[in-house]
Amino acid sequence: MINPDPETVICSAKGCRAAAAWVLAWNNPKIHTPERRKTWLACEEHREHLSQFLGVRGFLKDVVTLGEWEASATKENDS
Repeated sequence: MINPDPETVICSAKGCRAAAAWVLAWNNPKIHTPERRKTWLACEEHREHLSQFLGVRGFLKDVVTLGEWEASATKENDS
C-alpha cells in the first residue's frame, strides 16, 4: 500500500512508502537510559522483520499499534 497522504506516517523500513500501522519502541542500553524510548514505525509487511532486527540486538522494548501509541501519548500530555 502506497502512502496516499503526505500527513500519514510511513514505515521506517528502507525504501518502504506504506502507511505505518505499528510502533516499535526500543532503546540501545549502551547509550540510552533505561526509560528512554526511540521509535520505529512499521507497516504490516515489515513489522516482523523490524521487530526481529531490534530483538536480536536486545533493543526491542514494546510493539503496539499506532492507535495505542497515539492514545498513550495523548493521555501523557493530558496529565
